[in-house]
Amino acid sequence: MKQTIPCFTRLCYLVILLCTCGPALMAQNVAGPNAEAIELKGELEIKGQVQDADGVAVAFANVALYSTVGELVKVETTDDAGLFKMDGITDGTYDLVVTYLGAPDLRREGIEVKNGVLDLGILQLAPAAVELAEATVTATRALVEIKPDRTVFNVQGTINAVGDNGLDLLRKAPGVTVDNNNNINVLGRSGVLVYVDGKRLPLAGEDLSNYLRSLTAEQIDRIDIITNPGAKYEAEGNAGILDIRLKKNENEGFNGTVSATASQGRYSQANGNFTGNYRNRNLNVFGTLGYGLSEFYTNLEFQSYQNGLYLEENTAFFNKVANPSFRIGTDFFLNDKHTIGFLASGQNSGGDFYSYNNIDLFTAGALQENPDSLLRAETNGNNDRGQQTYNINYRYDAGKGKSLNVDLDYGRFRNDNLRDQPNRYLSGDGTETINVINNYFDTPTDIDIYTAKLDYEQPLAGGQFGAGLKFSQVGTNNTFFYFDVEADGERVLNRDRSNQFDYDENVFAAYVNYAGKLSEQVSYSAGLRAEVTDAMGILSPFRADLEEPPVELNYVSFFPSAGITYAINQQKGNTVSLNYGRRINRPDYNVLNPFRNQISQLSYEKGNPFLNPEIVDNLELGYTLAYRYNFKLGYSRTSNQITRLIGPDDINPAAGFIGWDNLATQTNYSFSAALPFTITPKWNAFFNASAGYLDNQATYENGATIDVQAFTYSIFSQQTFNLPKGFTAELSGYFSGPGVWGGVFEYKTSGALNVGLQKKFFGNQLNVKISGNDLLYTSGWRGRSEFNGLVSNGKGNWDSRRATLSLSYNFGNQKVKSRKRNTGLSEEAGRVGG
Repeated sequence: MKQTIPCFTRLCYLVILLCTCGPALMAQNVAGPNAEAIELKGELEIKGQVQDADGVAVAFANVALYSTVGELVKVETTDDAGLFKMDGITDGTYDLVVTYLGAPDLRREGIEVKNGVLDLGILQLAPAAVELAEATVTATRALVEIKPDRTVFNVQGTINAVGDNGLDLLRKAPGVTVDNNNNINVLGRSGVLVYVDGKRLPLAGEDLSNYLRSLTAEQIDRIDIITNPGAKYEAEGNAGILDIRLKKNENEGFNGTVSATASQGRYSQANGNFTGNYRNRNLNVFGTLGYGLSEFYTNLEFQSYQNGLYLEENTAFFNKVANPSFRIGTDFFLNDKHTIGFLASGQNSGGDFYSYNNIDLFTAGALQENPDSLLRAETNGNNDRGQQTYNINYRYDAGKGKSLNVDLDYGRFRNDNLRDQPNRYLSGDGTETINVINNYFDTPTDIDIYTAKLDYEQPLAGGQFGAGLKFSQVGTNNTFFYFDVEADGERVLNRDRSNQFDYDENVFAAYVNYAGKLSEQVSYSAGLRAEVTDAMGILSPFRADLEEPPVELNYVSFFPSAGITYAINQQKGNTVSLNYGRRINRPDYNVLNPFRNQISQLSYEKGNPFLNPEIVDNLELGYTLAYRYNFKLGYSRTSNQITRLIGPDDINPAAGFIGWDNLATQTNYSFSAALPFTITPKWNAFFNASAGYLDNQATYENGATIDVQAFTYSIFSQQTFNLPKGFTAELSGYFSGPGVWGGVFEYKTSGALNVGLQKKFFGNQLNVKISGNDLLYTSGWRGRSEFNGLVSNGKGNWDSRRATLSLSYNFGNQKVKSRKRNTGLSEEAGRVGG
């Protein structure tokens, strides 16, 4: 039995150290000649709600507060309900300006602020100056928003997202790439964590890919791309966090949306969803029911040279999946300060799959018409993936920046996988069967994850202080039953190839964070997170002589983060920021598991139980021009980078495998730019450009080396046109230059072109969208890998060229009433208000 008491003792020391030293260090930072003035300064609050001429809440309007001499004091953006709040305002007289695209500016001059909270109530924008009788201001979000700590990809801001799933949407997100094995990279860095509504998904590899495919674009509101998370976030994930936020509704009364989508490519896909909620001042009940049916395929082709052989390999995967899902929750607003919430969600993704793997073997360098031999492997199987998550949340919000949030979570993930795989060796001309080897696999995976989290924030010395604790326990049980199938069909357990791999991980964490201002132009934040990791992987073979000692990971890590922002010109919205953070990526069950996951007898993948965690230091320099044009330079250096490698088998000279290992170092330089333009009143354009330089270095005991450098770039653009009769058209696409996946796979250029058309009916309640994705069928990949004597050229594609029709109907109270708003559970806690 593992001893966890020493880890808990160390955690106690860390908590005491952080909580006692943190405030003392911060007190030193703010002390000085003006410290007394800071303590005496009275901090007030201004709030209100922005509505359009029809009384509908306006989201994402800019609200700016100026002094009477024209100096910008503070700027905020309205939320989904049109609400805004400005804290830390001192006594005085101010001018307030509300700006929103498509409506005249709204000005309120001579506002006197004193004595606590000033509620401005409803601030109603006037209709557009042109065609006053017909003009209506709607709350349309930009496709991409750049915020101080994240980039927001608004899925609902693009017609061409219709019919996509979560994995497809990540391919379109700015700065995000998905490689040929569905590994996700951000700004050229691997090791990204995927969250849903603020909750980390404990899935990796194929399990993660299949879960993301089960999410439809109609369920997703936005994707937050957090490349350099602060101390409040767990330190896992070298490339940061991708937080998929599902749709929510915070309108009072009963509200709902019914949607249906049908898509046709090589195969058909369809899904339907119902989302509803009932909300009043004391209660919010919300839920979602969904069901989807989909068929899709993937095709891979490789030509490889190894050990004097030339191999031509073609693999095709076909899946047919049914996906029911649910999500239901309740928020109880005990009063204006206390909220208790419950949330349960689940889904099942089950169906049959089929694949075939054809390998033709030649003698390398020989001139021959027919191959020496053929291998034909066909796989028929069934996969059933189930997920349930449960959350209990308590939130105390005293206002003025003082809050306490407690989360208790449990997640249950089950994966049952059955496969029947006959391998037939044929003569070179395919006329004679040389040998038949039939295998059967039963490989269930069970994951249980428990999490307890506490976050506390309060104003301190003119800034904002935060601290928190978190404990997570992940238990993973992987069983690999490998059967030899006899000629009469009897399955015999192969004890040499069957085993069980159990991986348990406990992480204790504590953090402190502080954000403040050095002046009206200079703001800063600094934090420190400490994590104690206690993990063990136990491989249990079915033969005693194959048993290996357990893999133990037991270490303490510190993760500092810091950032500083300088407002060059506050009135014009020009700012520059510099952020630093250290992060870790622990090897998960998917890459530690040493099972040989067989595609055929000559092609397989396996994990590495001796991987080390990787540590990365990230540095980012950002510049914002006129509140809307954003540029970012990034530098990262990773030690022990966990990477995917394609290499030859040590025993069979004709076999190859995909495995995992550590690089010595990976260095990455990156640049990105987000550029929105209003070309005409009816034509809006968005461009996102990124570029990077990657350097991978490694030397292994068997003499194999990696010395790979690559320059890569990508461009994404979306053009939106407001057409007559209320139609909206969209043209979007991307082009990606060459780069490197994993350690050594150098891929070439790819791209896609998409079109879409949208029309709303019945007072905007019925929304009809039609789109065509990857019209030129150019989004596939191709590339080359060379490692340890294996040279491989490959390409792949999937069912990406599709036509999609989507219908959605909103009903209920679609206007937000003006009231004191209790949002329920915090955004960081992963809760939604409906």
